[in-house]
This record gives sequence, C-alpha cells and structure tokens, in this order.
Amino acid sequence: MPSASNRPKLTEKGLLTPDNCVVAMIDLQPQMLFGVGMSGEFDRQSIINRNVALCKAARVFGVPTVLSTVESKAFSGNTWPQVIAALGGQEPIERTSMNSWDDANFVKAIKDAGGGGRKKIVLTGLWTETCVALPTIQAIHDGYEVYIVEDCCGDISQLAHDNAMKRCIQAGARPVTALSVMLEWQRDWSHRGTYDAVMDIAKSHFGAYGIGVEYAYTMVHKAPPSAYPEYKVPKASGH
Repeated sequence: MPSASNRPKLTEKGLLTPDNCVVAMIDLQPQMLFGVGMSGEFDRQSIINRNVALCKAARVFGVPTVLSTVESKAFSGNTWPQVIAALGGQEPIERTSMNSWDDANFVKAIKDAGGGGRKKIVLTGLWTETCVALPTIQAIHDGYEVYIVEDCCGDISQLAHDNAMKRCIQAGARPVTALSVMLEWQRDWSHRGTYDAVMDIAKSHFGAYGIGVEYAYTMVHKAPPSAYPEYKVPKASGH
C-alpha cells in the first residue's frame, strides 16, 4: 500500500479522510452482475468502471480495502479481474453467507483494517437489497458509519435498489458516489502528491469530467496530450 507521506492529513469533522475509513467491496462477481436489471444507473459496464475507479482511488490514497466473495466456486464466479488488477492482486475473503456481517473473517478484516480503529466504511456491492443493505444495517448497529457508493451498486430492479437505499438511509447510512469519495479524499487541489493520480483516474473513468480536464490541459494551458500506453493486441491463447 502506498505511503501516506505524499499527502497531508485532512481535517475530519464528519468527512471521509484516507485515515479514517476502510473500503469494503462485496460480491463483485459475474453471476451477481448478470442479475442486475438494466435501468437507470444500472448499466453493467458503468458499474464495473466505477468500482475500478474506486479501487484505484483507494490505492492512490492508501485506504485499506476489504474484498469479499460468496460461493465463488459453486455459483457466483470469481471477482471481476479488472477489480483484482486495480487492487494489485488482493485475495478476497470467501463466504457462504449472504450477509457478510455474519462472517467472522469479514468483520475481523474490517475491524483490523489499517491497524484498527477505523469506524467509517465506504461500501459497494451487488446486490443492493441483500449484500449491501444487510451488512450496512448491522455495521451501523455495531457503531460504524457506512457510506454506500451508490453508483457502484446494482440490483435486479430499480425498485429493489431504491427500496434498499431507503432502508439503509433510514438506518443512518450516507449515500455517495465513486467520484465524490475520491474528491473527498483529495479535498484540496494544492495537495500535489496525489493530484496527478486523481486526474489520471478522472480522465480514464469519469466521462465528461475527465475529457474536460484533458481539454483544459491541452487547449487552455497548452500542455501536451496525455500519454497513455499503446494498446497491445493480446496474443491468441488457443482456447
């Protein structure tokens, strides 16, 4: 995990900082994504994209991440490889329970994250009504603050997702987005140690905002175009 030496300490006062929270990502697996209804925010590619952006932001700011899967061999499949790559190859905590807060290993990982003492959970997962709502409600009961990254979540229908979010908010959860979390961790554009990495994530994952940044760099400030690695065509695997 990156050192905190390249970023200043931020005031808390109710806000997220890289030092007071842990990211929890639950059941980002193929079978769960297959079941997401395609309406509103629930475009499957967008859900992958925003989860990957959140993973990258967590690495930039050194925020500990707990990754968990359910029945990966028997039903749900492996965590999306894009997420594993963005987290640097992290191993998920495997469960049988729908509610991750019923799994002692998951709860311990949250409790111990970053050396312990982090009482804010930035949570994403599939599906919202079960794998997000149930641990959210119980974590709040156990004294945690939960921030649900709503645009990283999805459910079998818009109604299911909306009902889950209402239930979580009534229990005390805070709805956020992947972009808002990253900007809350950055907080000040003069913090140069993380600025370039945040802009790279914005340009790669956040649509019009990222393109606007690139336009301002090149057309207003006359910077050279961003340098991305050349795309390499994968070799045929024979499968």
